[in-house]
Amino acid sequence: MIKQLRLGKKRWLCSFVFLLPGLLVAQEKAGSQVHYPVSEHRFFTGPEQYFTGTAEVEVLFPANDTAAYSGAYVTFAAGARSAWHAHPAGQHILVVSGTARTGTRDGKVLEFGPGEAVWCPPGIDHWHGATPDAEMKHLVLTGVKDGENVVWKEKVSDADYRTPATTVHHSD
Repeated sequence: MIKQLRLGKKRWLCSFVFLLPGLLVAQEKAGSQVHYPVSEHRFFTGPEQYFTGTAEVEVLFPANDTAAYSGAYVTFAAGARSAWHAHPAGQHILVVSGTARTGTRDGKVLEFGPGEAVWCPPGIDHWHGATPDAEMKHLVLTGVKDGENVVWKEKVSDADYRTPATTVHHSD
C-alpha cells in the first residue's frame, strides 16, 4: 500500500515523515530574519503506521516560499526504523548521535555516525533508523516538490532491517 501526502493549495507544513495539520508554511517578512525558538518547536511520536519502534520527532523549522525544505531532529530508540518511503525532492540525513542505518531497495544498507551525512536522491525508496542495540538521533532536511515531501510505503521487514551493512563510514 502506498500513501501519498500533499501540501496542496494551503501548503501545509510537512515534517520529514508526515503532515502536521494546522501549521502553515513559514511566511517571510521582507528584509527580516525568522527566528524559530525551541518553545515553538513541535514534538511528537512518529505514528505506528510509519515506524517500527519508537521515533520522537522535533520539527525545527518549516519549508517556506524561498526554500522548499523543512528541518527536524528524529530520535530513534534501539531497533526503531521508518517504513519504506521516498522523497520527491530528496532528503539529507545528518547523524547527531549514535549510529544510523539506512537501506535501499537494492539491498544495500549503510551505517554512518555523528557528523556524517547521507543524501537520498529524489524518488529513491529507502528507510532509516537506529542500530538494533543503541539509540540514534539525526537531523533531516527534506525538500518539497509539487506539494509533496514524502510518499509512504510498507513497513521494513526484520530481515531487511538486519541486513549486514555493506559500508561502515565511521570508525568506532
